[in-house]
Amino acid sequence: MARNINSFQDNDLLKIGIMINEDSYKRDKKEVQIDNLKIDVIRSRGNHLVIGEIKKSSRFMKASEMQLLFYLYKLKKKGVEASGELLFPKEKKKVKVELSQENTAELEDAIEDVKRIIQLDRIPELKKNKYCKKCAYKEFCWS
Repeated sequence: MARNINSFQDNDLLKIGIMINEDSYKRDKKEVQIDNLKIDVIRSRGNHLVIGEIKKSSRFMKASEMQLLFYLYKLKKKGVEASGELLFPKEKKKVKVELSQENTAELEDAIEDVKRIIQLDRIPELKKNKYCKKCAYKEFCWS
């Protein structure tokens, strides 16, 4: 994204994710764009704001949690206090996510690492891992 390279939109798993997002939580306010953030679901519970991230499965829980924490972090920097929920409609599962001092420090470390990678003159050495097989960007790396 930092180099304006987009994933392959015809990726079957990406299409499935889009369909799940469209078919789930129809009563909630959905797909709200705030700066570069695209929030799947926004709910209010009394005076409290809850943002939700809809996922196909809980298989990559840590990455999903970090994505939602990033959204909460960016909103907090804008003065908006919120909590989050990871939503897995096909599993009928919901996981609460709160921004804490501990996970804020972890997130800031990850952000600095991403910034470091972006500043590199060359891409890091390729290493296949468990995420590569279903990644919508894999053709860029392994073609």
